[in-house]
Amino acid sequence: MHSLVLRRGLPGELEKVIKLVQEAAAWLRTSKDTDQWAGPWPDRIRHRERILDDLLKGRTWLVWDGETAAATITVDTEGPLDGNQQPVWPEHSRHEPALYIQRVIVSRKYSGCGLGAALLDWAGDLARREYGARLIRIDLWTTNLALHAYYEGQGFARRANRDLGQHADYPSQALFEREADQPGTGYTAMFTELSLEQRL
Repeated sequence: MHSLVLRRGLPGELEKVIKLVQEAAAWLRTSKDTDQWAGPWPDRIRHRERILDDLLKGRTWLVWDGETAAATITVDTEGPLDGNQQPVWPEHSRHEPALYIQRVIVSRKYSGCGLGAALLDWAGDLARREYGARLIRIDLWTTNLALHAYYEGQGFARRANRDLGQHADYPSQALFEREADQPGTGYTAMFTELSLEQRL
């Protein structure tokens, strides 16, 4: 494995991100007892549009091993919205500064090496140094209990769910958060964060 590099994704790398999503979806279908990503949400066209929008707005990052996209993570200072553009996180929690993460995916080729945990630690560091946020948050697929357990193992605590009837169309209503400054993996030993300016 080459030295890994983390940098913001570019719009032209849309297919790289989608390939990671599709690989993860195929693995979930065959290996886990969950319906997560059984189909694109909310549909194939809007799924692609959401990923492209995150790339255009500089929210999505990719970990590269040479020319191979090894992992991805998307970060945002605004919480996720359901299909009706309503906030998924309860109003009272949105007053706390937080960095919201989503689409944390590691290619199966790189599974088991701690790359996912390192990305979560990087997100915590980013939350503090760039946004002055003390929390990182993620909304997980409601029915993927194994994923819930993974994030609990990474120091995340579950927050109370919304009334599921409020977001009946939204599949990720299990809300988790952790302190941004939680001691972690020492992610800088695993990958180097590269700015767009450094890349150019």
